[in-house]
Amino acid sequence: MARQHARTLWYDRPKYVFMEFCVEDSTDVHVLIEDHRIVFSCKNADGVEFYNEIEFYAKVNCKDSQDKCSGRSITCFVRKWKEKVAWPRLTKEDIKPVWLCVDFDNWRDWEGDEEVELAQVDHYAELLEKVSTKRPPPAMDDLDDDSDSADATST
Repeated sequence: MARQHARTLWYDRPKYVFMEFCVEDSTDVHVLIEDHRIVFSCKNADGVEFYNEIEFYAKVNCKDSQDKCSGRSITCFVRKWKEKVAWPRLTKEDIKPVWLCVDFDNWRDWEGDEEVELAQVDHYAELLEKVSTKRPPPAMDDLDDDSDSADATST
């Protein structure tokens, strides 16, 4: 029986790259994380063998990386060698294998978040300053109770 690639989702964070190998009811799971690559293999409940080998975009800290198996997938937490450096892709080569997808449910564009956050804080501070200026309440003497009841009866 030929080996297949496991469908793999990935997303980037400032300190880690997360990968999820989507194989339900996996057995005989092997994950080898090295400084420049990951090698994954397992079998599913039907005995189909899965094998993925990925050369990373950048160097990782294999000693501070780990994996976790669940009934639906195998998740790998791979520590980046250089923190706070965004990875535009998971692979070293600028190709996208059909079995590799960005996990958009978990993806966040975290690069430059601090600047955006500071700009939002300044914006909200300005808004609060405008709102907190005390003014007399608006006059409500132009509201007429009769017009409400007339509208209600005409409909």
